[in-house]
Amino acid sequence: MTYPGGVFGRNRKQEPVAAATASSERGDAQAPKGRPTPSRKEAEAQRRDARKIPTDPKQAKRAAKDRARSERATAREGMMSGDPKYLPARDAGPIRAYVREYIDKRRRMSEYFVFIALGILLAGFLREPGIQNVVSIFWFVATAVIALELTWTLVSLNRELKERWPDKADRKGTMFYGGMRAMQIRRLRVPAPAKKSKD
Repeated sequence: MTYPGGVFGRNRKQEPVAAATASSERGDAQAPKGRPTPSRKEAEAQRRDARKIPTDPKQAKRAAKDRARSERATAREGMMSGDPKYLPARDAGPIRAYVREYIDKRRRMSEYFVFIALGILLAGFLREPGIQNVVSIFWFVATAVIALELTWTLVSLNRELKERWPDKADRKGTMFYGGMRAMQIRRLRVPAPAKKSKD
């Protein structure tokens, strides 16, 4: 004879409740409430990262410095290669990238301005009148050539930019940006020139 409150009746009613409770407990153990269950690969990566963090304060500080140094090196490498993710606001955007490409595609006398100015400065210490006259003439000619070359470069660049980006607001600051890059030594340009120069 089977009673409604008997052993068999209780088991049939409680089995779904027990299964749901066990499933809930397993789910809570696998992932925090409100978050998706991490994959095995992600869980293993998290455990590896946790093991990498030293418990000693000095070692933890040293590890943090190493990580920061590595991140700076990665950012520097990305910036030099022109990776948009690492470029500062000054160099970001397709217009600035086009300006760099236009300026870097050939060598110009303007990029040697620093060397010319330094040579003129050193030559100024010589007291020979003949040398002083030659230095003065050379400085005047070099400055005039660089000024004319830079003016022609920027006029041509501005014409190219107007064809591609008609809106004047988009081209704001590009002439100054291009002029400063043209005056820089090629090896010191950031980002580095992407193409070999055409002599």
